[in-house]
Order: sequence, then structure tokens, then C-alpha cells
Amino acid sequence: MSDRKLLGGKVAIVTGASRGIGAASVRAFAEAGAAVVLAARTASAISTIADEINRGGGRALAVPTDVTDPQSVARLVDETVKTFGRLDVAFNSAGAGQMPKPLAEILFEDFETGLKANLYGAFLGMKYEIPAMIAGGGGAIVNMSSTAGLQGAPGMGPYSAGKHGVVALTKIAALDYGKRNIRVNAIAPGPIVNEQMSRLPEERLKEIARFIPMGRTGQVDEVARAAVWLCSDEASFITGAVLSVDGGRLAGGAGI
Repeated sequence: MSDRKLLGGKVAIVTGASRGIGAASVRAFAEAGAAVVLAARTASAISTIADEINRGGGRALAVPTDVTDPQSVARLVDETVKTFGRLDVAFNSAGAGQMPKPLAEILFEDFETGLKANLYGAFLGMKYEIPAMIAGGGGAIVNMSSTAGLQGAPGMGPYSAGKHGVVALTKIAALDYGKRNIRVNAIAPGPIVNEQMSRLPEERLKEIARFIPMGRTGQVDEVARAAVWLCSDEASFITGAVLSVDGGRLAGGAGI
């Protein structure tokens, strides 16, 4: 465990917790001192991570959750409060990508699926997290957007639309609940080496890195640490913001 407990005594929910940024964030939140509730559809994966944290002296609970299902998300929050007595912070990290395809060739069903995966989860998360936080006197939420939520991404209509929507919901929630002591921010990662990206050919990874001012792609831990900081009291006067974790990619409007 870290000596610096940015989230000491806090109770946190992390969605999309079975892999990638979500799994890294679970570990980062636990290292920062939070009791962590892991939410994802794959029960075995989140149970394994929760067991790891509990064996290491932390506190973790795995709750299988479909973030596109209102009843499932409501149960997640209920289980959190029932087990730990409160909810202080949440990282709505769940989402899904898509295979690139020109807009007019996208099936309606695929567009709808993309919005559900990337926008509905953030909405439903906040819908049920916010009342629990109000009951506890306040809290902090971070939603997962993307650099594709701040500019267009060719061939990525459903994904980019969903991530733009996450930014809008983040700002609206920050305005709606600022006076209730709830902060709501978003993170917009650039190219991050997760399971999917790690399968790309080495030449493609080098090509991607050439568009990034820092000259490299990002790591899941770098996004996780940013989420911890935004949820901590060190970011106490930050709400309605979008933090780009992209190695400077958006600073020059570079595209990939």
C-alpha cells in the first residue's frame, strides 16, 4: 500500500473493472486507501482482482454489473452502500470501441449498441451514484470520455458520439449538483496500450506514437492515477472539467 492515502477512508465504485484502464484503476484506488467495489459483466475477472486486493490488506467487493441495465446499476450502488455504509467516489470507466466504418454504412443496431456502451453507462452510473453521494454529504465522480469525445474521429461515429455525450453529461451533472458538494469531471485518454492495442503490429504502434508530442503511447496506470487525483480532495475546486491524458496529442490538433 502507498504511504500517501489520497482516498483514505473513501468508498469507491469502478465500472469496467475487469480489464485495461478499469482494472488498473481498481488497483490504484485501493493503493490510495479506498474500499473499492468492482463492477463489470465478467464475474470471474472482477472476483480475481477483488481477492487480490483483499489478500493484500485492502477492501474490495466484486459486483457483476451490466452498466446498460438500470436495475443492474441500481443493485450495484445498493450493494455498495449495504456493504460499506456509503459511497464517496466513482469512476465510470466502462465502455467499448468499434471497428471503423464510414457513417452511412453503420447499421442502426450497431450505432445504438455503441451509444449504450459508451453513453448509457455514464448516465446510469451517475443517476444512481449521485443520490447515494448526496445521502453521505457529497462525493466525486469521474466519467470516461476519450480524445474522440473532444474532436471528430473518422469512421468512429457511434464511439465518438457516445464519448462527446459523456462530456456533455459530465458538465451538466457538475452544474446540477455543485451546490450539493458533488464534483463531476471526465478523463479523455489518448492512445493507451490496453489489451486491444497491445495486439497491434509493432509498426502500427510506432506510427501511432509519431502523432503524439511526447513520442510514445500511454499506459493504463497513467490514466488510473489521473482518475484517483480527480476523485481526491487535492482536486477539491475542480468540477465540470475534462482532463486529457494524451501525451499532448490534442494540443496541436493531431489526428491518428
